[in-house]
Amino acid sequence: MRAITLVEYDPQWPLLFEHRSKAIGLLFAHPAEFHHIGSTAVSGLCAKPKLDIDAILSSNDARLDATQRLKKDGFRFHGDLHDADRWAFTRDETPYGTRLYLCLPGNEAHRKRLLFRDYLRAHPEFAAGYAILKRRLANEANGDWDHYTGGKSDFVADIMRRAKEELTLTSHITTR
Repeated sequence: MRAITLVEYDPQWPLLFEHRSKAIGLLFAHPAEFHHIGSTAVSGLCAKPKLDIDAILSSNDARLDATQRLKKDGFRFHGDLHDADRWAFTRDETPYGTRLYLCLPGNEAHRKRLLFRDYLRAHPEFAAGYAILKRRLANEANGDWDHYTGGKSDFVADIMRRAKEELTLTSHITTR
């Protein structure tokens, strides 16, 4: 089993996202919308040493074309890992690897990831709690990714509930 490694927040991550998303976009024949997601997208939060990026492509044909171009550029294709219509790719890079997901407009998993990210960005106290949980689970897991990921599920569900409530409240206030 491979140890679960977390690194402290690197203030260079937003710039690295900009650089990598532009470089990836140049590979594509079709335009894409890029989003910095995951823990590296939340200021101050520890993360696995991989930059997470969602790329939204306009059609499945564009995604198929992008897949071939990414493979030629050294990205490993992992398929639709979580049955969420997001195609996963990774590439080992220095100092942080890249985990890229290709999805189509309206993808529910992408929408949820943005909601989670944005809530943690707006509520640093919850991001700090998440960091504590992640460190504890990484230490306990001893390389067991199911334990690490599963141990975060209640926290993620709570944040999603809070984020949806906040979104509903905000939209209710703005429609008055």
